[in-house]
Amino acid sequence: MDIAKVSGAFSVAVLLAVTGGAALAQAPKIKLEPLVTGINTPLAMVQPAGDARMFIIEQNGRIKILEGGKLRATPFLDIRSKIPALHHDFDERGLLGIAFHPNYKSNGKFYVAYSAHLDYGEDLGQMLWYSHSNVVEEYTVSKGDPNTADPSSARRIHSVAWPQFNHNGHWIAFGPDGKLYVSMGDGGYANDWGIGHNVTTGNGQDMTTQLGKMLRIDVDARTDGKPYGIPSDNPFVGKKDVQPEIWASGLRNPWRCSFNTVGGELFCGDVQQNSYEAIKIVGKGQNLGWRRVEGIMRCFDYQKPDDHPANCDKAGITPAIIEYNNCTAKPQGCKGISITGGYVYQGKEAAWKGKYIFGDWSKSFGEMDGQIFIDTKGKDGKWSMEVAEVTNMKGKLPYVLAFAQDSAGEVYVLTSITTGPNGSLDTIYKITQ
Repeated sequence: MDIAKVSGAFSVAVLLAVTGGAALAQAPKIKLEPLVTGINTPLAMVQPAGDARMFIIEQNGRIKILEGGKLRATPFLDIRSKIPALHHDFDERGLLGIAFHPNYKSNGKFYVAYSAHLDYGEDLGQMLWYSHSNVVEEYTVSKGDPNTADPSSARRIHSVAWPQFNHNGHWIAFGPDGKLYVSMGDGGYANDWGIGHNVTTGNGQDMTTQLGKMLRIDVDARTDGKPYGIPSDNPFVGKKDVQPEIWASGLRNPWRCSFNTVGGELFCGDVQQNSYEAIKIVGKGQNLGWRRVEGIMRCFDYQKPDDHPANCDKAGITPAIIEYNNCTAKPQGCKGISITGGYVYQGKEAAWKGKYIFGDWSKSFGEMDGQIFIDTKGKDGKWSMEVAEVTNMKGKLPYVLAFAQDSAGEVYVLTSITTGPNGSLDTIYKITQ
């Protein structure tokens, strides 16, 4: 979801481009089987280790439990009062992420990422101009009821004042190493420019700010009075003028990330500006390029965002693995306007194993037309992208908000029929053959 690319002319789309490798084959066929409906703008669905339940976060601030195919009537947690009033037509704030501690079964701890009322401290500029604060908070399950969290257990882990209402990122998850990863957008607006942005380099390239970064922290430790620990093997620990929480830099709006449950790679859908969308594999100490480049190494000029220079400084940048054209500026053959990161499939369908399933929010802002894509890694190490054909649904798909994966490696798509967090009309589907 990215308002910077849909303000003004609302109907846009994308031309597919592949990174290389094999030519596109016949479109893969999939089915979407409804898992649950009657929910509000689902942005994540997570299954704790060893647990049969699925926990769904709604953008408006509630966490609901799906058990035995049915939603429990009482929310697991309700933090709506902690979230600013959301715009009903479109908003990128809200309850954005959830992660269960690797030892949740024994310690009952879990974490949520959400847009909180602005905590500007003593900064007058932030008080006058900033939108909100993005917060990671720790909670504990109630002692007497495993289906209810204890609201009084809230402990703020991390907080950053946010310039604009968009480009929040704020996906969270524990990696295979047991550390908590937090995706941070560049602060909002467009072109990584404006109030709250480094005008010289953009926030994505400014290592003194956590905006435009992937963070990695230790929730079980404390460092220098912080409510979390900074892992000693973080790549920039001890570096002058670099935030030690940073794991990787150069992100614009990492909207939904995931760890490959087999290989451990961290995949992110990074929403780009006007011309391209990109999937990136995020590694330790890497610079993913924004705002020096857009898509796969396309030189970017924040003052002329649609006119990509022929040459620029690309030193030290790790390229994206996939790009496709965004028809805000590339109108031919449109496929979508805002990328939605997904998961590497590891379920029962042998033909899909190791393929990355992701999507795009829609081909149009004003009309739902969600897209689902499948990436395949070739023997040459390059990735190719195909558009999935949904065989059991007529017409256009709902807006694609996010994806999810269960403990068996199956993948789900979280959808909405509205552009904003309205009502309880939305559906989660299981992707099948």
